[in-house]
Amino acid sequence: MFRSSEGALADELNSGASEQAAAVAKIIQRTRPDVVLLNEFDYDAEAAAAAAFERNFLGISQGNEKAIFYPFVYVAPSNTGVQSGADLDGDGSVGGAGDAYGFGEFPGQYGMVLFSKYPIDSTNVRTFQELKWSSMPNNLMPADFYGELASKSLRLPSKSLWDVPLLVHGETVHVIASHPTPPAFDGEEQRNVRRNHDEVRLVKDYVSGGEAAEYIVDDSGEKGGLKAGASFVILGDLNAQAGSSTAIDDLRALDQVQDPMPTSKGGLLSAGPGILAGDFLNPAKSNALISLSRAATNTAQFSQGPMRVDYVLPSKDAQIEGSGVFWPEPANASAELLSAESGADVSDHHLVWVDIALPFGT
Repeated sequence: MFRSSEGALADELNSGASEQAAAVAKIIQRTRPDVVLLNEFDYDAEAAAAAAFERNFLGISQGNEKAIFYPFVYVAPSNTGVQSGADLDGDGSVGGAGDAYGFGEFPGQYGMVLFSKYPIDSTNVRTFQELKWSSMPNNLMPADFYGELASKSLRLPSKSLWDVPLLVHGETVHVIASHPTPPAFDGEEQRNVRRNHDEVRLVKDYVSGGEAAEYIVDDSGEKGGLKAGASFVILGDLNAQAGSSTAIDDLRALDQVQDPMPTSKGGLLSAGPGILAGDFLNPAKSNALISLSRAATNTAQFSQGPMRVDYVLPSKDAQIEGSGVFWPEPANASAELLSAESGADVSDHHLVWVDIALPFGT
């Protein structure tokens, strides 16, 4: 839920009249997660937009759904729209959305918000908004494109990276939240492709901890990554297609991480009406089964086709009790929740959920 001008989202949500917000709230009320991260939710320092969404939409029954309440909310500044003072997009002028540390028309556009039923350990939250791209060893930054000065000052997170500790039954679970830049909208230098790779790698290095995370410094000056043995869940639109991005595949392959591979019938059918018509028992078509499996994990529908780019990746100590993508097939009555009253799509992304049991408490 992003808007074209600063404060517009908060104003719209405070009015109580937003068909998109009502539709998003309805899906959340239907799926009823204990913790939910919304990407592309405009940031404001007073968290007015987040409070209005919780009060006027989540906290009010949408249709036949039951209201849901999240007493704990986290928002933080985003690099989107924060001017770098350099010509980052190479258009010959300084200023505008393309020259911000993260693409955006105003500070905080396309931000994030975390809603939780569990208390947030605010004292130990870590953010990495200001981490320099150049600080990452063996990074993929196209330094020749940016020039020496910009290369030294450019921040790696296009929005931010958060480590938000939640207190669950007296124990700590770290929510690792981010929203890397899309690997598109660039030129031969592939600055966004490279940045996406390194933003996803940052998540991998952070949860790996130890030597892999020695270069990581948070916005308070604390160094290092997640401590060994910590429980965590990685959340976010990582803008990286599983099976096509080495960075996301490396993250999913970490010893500390498990990938429940959430699926949906809608995601499966998004690959085209003929997806189920193939002869999958024919050995000559061995790749067909792989294609079928990948299609079922799709989470988003773009102009170039459906993809899996949104993730919920728990730590290995969690027991997976269920998972899915809220993408009902068209024949399912729940598919009506994917459209707002006007008929417009609620989003080009779909809610991904995972039910987990942790090795402590109940």
